[in-house]
Amino acid sequence: MKVASISAEPASAPKALDAKEPVVLRSQDARGVITLTLNRPQAFNALSEAMLAALQREFDAIAQDESVRVVVLAAEGKAFCAGHDLKEMRAAPSLEYYQRLFAQCAEMMLGIQRLPVPVIARVQGIATAAGCQLVAMCDLAVASSTAKFAVSGVNLGLFCSAPGVALSRNILRKAAFEMLVTGEFISAQEAQARGLVNRVAEPKQLDAEVEKLVATIVAKPRIAVAMGKQLFYRQAELDIAAAYKTAAQSMACNMMDEVALEGVQAFIDKRKPRWNESAESS
Repeated sequence: MKVASISAEPASAPKALDAKEPVVLRSQDARGVITLTLNRPQAFNALSEAMLAALQREFDAIAQDESVRVVVLAAEGKAFCAGHDLKEMRAAPSLEYYQRLFAQCAEMMLGIQRLPVPVIARVQGIATAAGCQLVAMCDLAVASSTAKFAVSGVNLGLFCSAPGVALSRNILRKAAFEMLVTGEFISAQEAQARGLVNRVAEPKQLDAEVEKLVATIVAKPRIAVAMGKQLFYRQAELDIAAAYKTAAQSMACNMMDEVALEGVQAFIDKRKPRWNESAESS
């Protein structure tokens, strides 16, 4: 499989895509950082059934690979992701097909949240409809200052109900609803102010800004991050009393892990934790 080569330079024009070229490219560095690159630039990286399936396969494989520390979700071309492939959707309309398609998309989106490692969206261009949903489902997001975001299905008579699930869990309700009923674009700076993305960088600095997050995360014990991510999303759907009960149990289990015991002892001893000598493998 071709290894993705990610450049911080803004793309001048979408490249032609060979029919045999994968719709999702994968690369991995020595630290266990995987980059998945959406590779349908000529179609603005629309989420075809093939791309949904390819992303699902990648997430399923990553979930079983304990060497992975971080996933970066990137894209080729001018657009990050323009949502579903409308030509494919319109080719053979039926209720059964649409139910199956949106269920497939939902399962892929949930796969991001179920991964034990953080997923960072590297957003170099527009992210619309299910593409905006994809950004919202990632744990973290870094956007180019030229990126734009919208849930614009309403402009076509199709309310972005599924993207609204993710959007309303990222930003305040009225701001989310405004995006959903107007279909209007917001800038990267507005997306950051509303909480949809974490950081905004100039196009040439996009990779450097992503790397800052990556380096900070891989310096932490994998087990602590994995337990924390799982708890973070689980408690958010509970009432406050149940959330505290669940969080307390998670912290108790985390504290019994050797990496936490080593980290606390290192703090007491006023030294750096020896993660490599502790049970990182656990």
